[in-house]
Amino acid sequence: MRRITRLLSGAGLAAGLLVAIALGPAQLATAGEPTDQLRETVDKVLQILRDPAPKGEAKAQERRARLKTVLKARLDFTEMARRALAVHWARRSAQERKEFVELFTDLLDDAYTSRLEGYTEEKILYTAEKVEENFAEVQTKVVTKRGTQIPIEYRAKKADSQWLVYDVVIEGVSLVNNYRTQFNKIIRNQGYTELVRKMEAKLKGLEVEGIAEPEPKTR
Repeated sequence: MRRITRLLSGAGLAAGLLVAIALGPAQLATAGEPTDQLRETVDKVLQILRDPAPKGEAKAQERRARLKTVLKARLDFTEMARRALAVHWARRSAQERKEFVELFTDLLDDAYTSRLEGYTEEKILYTAEKVEENFAEVQTKVVTKRGTQIPIEYRAKKADSQWLVYDVVIEGVSLVNNYRTQFNKIIRNQGYTELVRKMEAKLKGLEVEGIAEPEPKTR
């Protein structure tokens, strides 16, 4: 449980992506469309990560921008934000929802994109897929450099022809639920405005109580 807590602390999705998106060569079980689309995203991420290291800060920022573009095409940040805010979502105006989704997306981008560059040697096994109408679950196992296997489940929802990930579950613990717990505690104790303030402060690199940094420990 302690290892799971470290994986899920703070920006939980970031931790999930760190151990389950930036991965080495994949071994595939029988795959359907959701698995194929997830694999396509993984391959694109790896292609960017395995390019020769860019020289200079401008090039590094360019690579991170490319990573963000690829991941935003596969991750449904609006659905993640809605589920993370839970009952508090309905109480927000359309403008507040829009601003929250943008803030939530930026927070996750900052949390995981720069760290992805150090993850190229882990492997992922696609072990099972379950589809019910417009919802899918893709079961995987991440094999670390030490040989540890970590079960990770991707939950996706179909939008037109694309399967968009809205949650990642590590060893049975939902990343969205982890966010929901943090956000709900802040809102109930200090109010929605304070949650927004904390998220904005986090984006500025300030220490913020209640929204911890991700600490992936699966190398």
